[in-house]
Amino acid sequence: MIFVLSPPRVSLRIHFIIMTFFVSLALFSSNIVFAQDQTTSPSSISNAVNSLTQSATQAGPGIPAMTVTTNASGGQDYTVTIQILALMTVLTLLPSFLIMMTSFTRIIIVFAILRQALGLQSTPSNQIILGLSVFLTIFIMMPVFEKVNEEAIQPYLNEGMEFVPAIELASRPFHTFMLAQTRDSDLQLFMRISNTESIATPEETPFFVLAPAFLTSELKTAFQIGFILFIPFLVIDMVVASVLMAMGMMMLSPIIISLPFKIMIFVLADGWALVIGTLAASYGY
Repeated sequence: MIFVLSPPRVSLRIHFIIMTFFVSLALFSSNIVFAQDQTTSPSSISNAVNSLTQSATQAGPGIPAMTVTTNASGGQDYTVTIQILALMTVLTLLPSFLIMMTSFTRIIIVFAILRQALGLQSTPSNQIILGLSVFLTIFIMMPVFEKVNEEAIQPYLNEGMEFVPAIELASRPFHTFMLAQTRDSDLQLFMRISNTESIATPEETPFFVLAPAFLTSELKTAFQIGFILFIPFLVIDMVVASVLMAMGMMMLSPIIISLPFKIMIFVLADGWALVIGTLAASYGY
């Protein structure tokens, strides 16, 4: 019998480690050679800097970042860069303006209470309620928007008015709208909190007092409308619960039984049109 001794075998892991070491060593040495080839002298760097400085000196003056000039009427004009910066700032605050200065708050709260009264947790979805509230807000605020566009935006775009007077004229229609929807009690409350001096006419109310007073009044009105909408559905729930108790069905949830009836009655009464019409009528439409 002949025995053949095989040579000792090296594991694959050791082979892989040795191969990786040699490949890394080769790449490292090639990077050193490449870096040495790409090294530039300090004189070449200084020449490049001098050429850039000369070209910048020969070029014309750039756009001024901030310039404020006094016009013939005594007011101040700002450069376009400052106006663009102010416009971008206003766009970032646009959601706050939408909530604080329009009918959006009342509308979306009423829709949320209506969905809760129907017993529907996520139908209609938040996106649908938000979209419907935005479009209804645009319809209600359209006269205000048209007045702002006619009296402030178009004269400013046609260079017939300066920036600051255009802002003042644009705020007047919103001030009138908000003042018409604000309760006197809420207005007096925030005037007392802010230590604002007594004013001769309501039109002189400052914006920082009118905005929270308007929002508080909108919340009150929205909850009043929501309470009125809640009562019919509450009656349906009570009737269904009484019938189930009389039949001895204690374990059956009244909400499950009353939900189809509430949806049917709401659709037959054309509830969406009634709610939207009530919201529009609350603003005088």
